[in-house]
Amino acid sequence: MYYPDELVEEIRTKSDIVDVVSGYVKLQKKGASYFGLCPFHNEKSPSFSVSGGKQMFYCFGCGAGGNVFTFLMKYENLTFPEAVKMQAERVGVALPELEYSDEMRKRENRRSLLLEVNKEAAKYFYYQLRTPRGELGYQYLTGRQLSDETLKKFGLGFANKTSDDLTKYLKSKGYTDEVIREAGLASFDEKWGMHDKFWNRVMFPIQDINHRVIGFGGRVMGDGEPKYLNSPETPVFDKSRNLYGLNFARTSRKNHIILCEGYMDVISQHQAGFTEAVASLGTAFTAGQANLLRRYTENILLAYDSDGAGVKAALRAIGILREVGLTGKVINMQPYKDPDEFIKNLGAEAYQQRLDEAENAFLFEIRILERDYDQKDPEQKTKFHREIARRLCNFPEDMERENYIEAVAEKYHLGFENLRKLVASVATQTGLAKPMERPKSGIQSKKVSPEENVKKSERLLITWLSDEPGLLTKIRKYISPEDFTDELYRRVADLLFTEIEQGQFNPASIISQFEDEEEQQTAASLFHTKMTELENKQEKEKAFHDIVYNVKRNSYEFYSGKMGSDVAALNKVIEGKKALEELGKTHISLDLG
Repeated sequence: MYYPDELVEEIRTKSDIVDVVSGYVKLQKKGASYFGLCPFHNEKSPSFSVSGGKQMFYCFGCGAGGNVFTFLMKYENLTFPEAVKMQAERVGVALPELEYSDEMRKRENRRSLLLEVNKEAAKYFYYQLRTPRGELGYQYLTGRQLSDETLKKFGLGFANKTSDDLTKYLKSKGYTDEVIREAGLASFDEKWGMHDKFWNRVMFPIQDINHRVIGFGGRVMGDGEPKYLNSPETPVFDKSRNLYGLNFARTSRKNHIILCEGYMDVISQHQAGFTEAVASLGTAFTAGQANLLRRYTENILLAYDSDGAGVKAALRAIGILREVGLTGKVINMQPYKDPDEFIKNLGAEAYQQRLDEAENAFLFEIRILERDYDQKDPEQKTKFHREIARRLCNFPEDMERENYIEAVAEKYHLGFENLRKLVASVATQTGLAKPMERPKSGIQSKKVSPEENVKKSERLLITWLSDEPGLLTKIRKYISPEDFTDELYRRVADLLFTEIEQGQFNPASIISQFEDEEEQQTAASLFHTKMTELENKQEKEKAFHDIVYNVKRNSYEFYSGKMGSDVAALNKVIEGKKALEELGKTHISLDLG
């Protein structure tokens, strides 16, 4: 560990993972746990679970899991010590100077090296824009009415027409081919060898919230394809959890953030004084980005293009914002396509007026929906009204639903009571709101390898013991940590058995014993194995007995295959055979006490 174990555990015990995660993800209580949409993959049904009792999180969809430190590492893209330090500051624990292990130093150095080479590339692009070779890029940017001050603020640059300029420059600075490729700045193939990823492009450095360059976007000069090119995913760049311009927007001191589609839209708005503008990074807006915005505001103004593609993207973004608990409004760009064009033609004052008049997201959805129905046809008009009613049913709170019924009825001249009755009629068939459902338990029946069956039994036993620690005393004479055939499972079992026997078991503390994020995630999954729902005590006792027996049988077979001259394995085989014979005749009661 990089910090003393006792200190890491003190920080963890002073942290409530539910409080920490709810700062990033909208959670709803369901039983003993909290559920929400996973911030680590796109999903429509909540499968992301946070347990206050276990002080752990786990996603039944993508398998992400761990304790409070794992969550911060994964969400904030931090190393383990960085996550410990961040949480220590939150709970008021003073930290000593960091003790680096060799592995830690290696990972930290790699990450620092990637940030360093990105910074060097940004400096190179910045310089090239201001040389004769960058004249084409400079003319393009100033032709878009960007000032030198704005070019400097955003660090805009230019990638030369030749395809190996940057690579040569970075290698002259001592960076290896491997580092340059890992940073996403160059590629290698047999035909061209090492060559720059970006050339003949205006360059937009992408910065994280701490103003560190983590990647790039490039706009081609001329008719080349693709028009915009972004850095690939790297250890320091996850485009689904970063937003262009957020490093400036987060300190804008506005009560909202403007979300738009492109780099130029962000830059032109900032230049006009709207420093709260951000944009997604060349991909569709994601739940991860929405959760990132939640940290800074509850109100999002959508400044998407006014064309068909922009409207479609806005409708999708509205749904994502709603899912994470953010309020969305839509800015009317007509008669222009985007914020950049609007501000150039009508100015900042007119744009501010459009912000003030931004349309409620739900009413925007209904207005766009209206286009699909012929309002002169009674049947089409009725279908439109029924679709409105169906969507109104999705509001779970009575007061909010009533307010929207009133607003829609007034706008479309439907009559409040008429619309209310229609909503009630639709609600009898669909329900006013669908309750959040925990993913169904039970292991899905599918063909799995013998090795996976072995691991499954071990996972089931660890999960069962973490839920009912008192059962360890019932099986301790038959099962030991050495019976777990996977090395990581064995380490978890060893810590689990020790903590239970010492009367201080907490799965979150076990996760802290693993420094690698992937190991933390695997360890967390062992405490969240899906188990078949059983109806009565007799079925549960049989299932538990079968799991214990399977773990012991798999252990016996594992050590049998290793015997040879291995005396320790021979002893385990002899002990295993005896235990299996006894287990076959033993009833294990689930009664404690």
